[in-house]
Amino acid sequence: MSTQPSAILWDLDGTLVDSIELIVAAAMNAFACRPGPCPSEAQIRNTIGRPLPTTFGPWLVDDDDLPFLISKYREYQLEHHDRLTSAYDGIVDAVSGLHAAGCRMAIVTSKVGFMAERALVHTGLSSYMECVIASDSTTKHKPDPEPVRVALKRLVADPGDAIFVGDSPYDMQAARAADVHALGVSWGAFTEDALLDAGAEAVIHEPTELVAYILRRPETPLEAPLGGRS
Repeated sequence: MSTQPSAILWDLDGTLVDSIELIVAAAMNAFACRPGPCPSEAQIRNTIGRPLPTTFGPWLVDDDDLPFLISKYREYQLEHHDRLTSAYDGIVDAVSGLHAAGCRMAIVTSKVGFMAERALVHTGLSSYMECVIASDSTTKHKPDPEPVRVALKRLVADPGDAIFVGDSPYDMQAARAADVHALGVSWGAFTEDALLDAGAEAVIHEPTELVAYILRRPETPLEAPLGGRS
């Protein structure tokens, strides 16, 4: 038996929008603007999907460091955003197809709101989303379930019938904590194994597979073993 979801919640970076290079470059540029400890590119990639204060936290040197780093990060992003941001091949068709099928959709992202809106407009995805729950929309952030619950409330959607599509373990953990079905995608910053270990019920490898899976997915109890793993 299959069921159409009451709502589809989407992560943004690494799921709908190919912005990984932009995120990593902006972070590395920010740290290069001041002396002191800095992460590796791999360490930045491993935090994609978390808000900037969480990402930058381990390398802060004083109380003024975080606002300075965020300022430099935003400066780089604003300058290079359109050049280094695009929808993944097949994503716009998948999202428009789900919209045409009557699916209600929202964004749940750790990106700040005005940058999330810019990415959605730039990639042609904005008109399909009923709301954007960004890092400045809630006090708690993924992997906490609060942003997912806020999105469901905005859509007046039942969590048990909703699905959250994301590329990071934080997406999968937030979905499961909110009693929402978790679908991983493998074209972002994290591996299939990382997504399954975090609670993904399945992992999709191509955007062209999204519509068929989401509209025809088996009706799987949420208490089933996460990702088929015991």
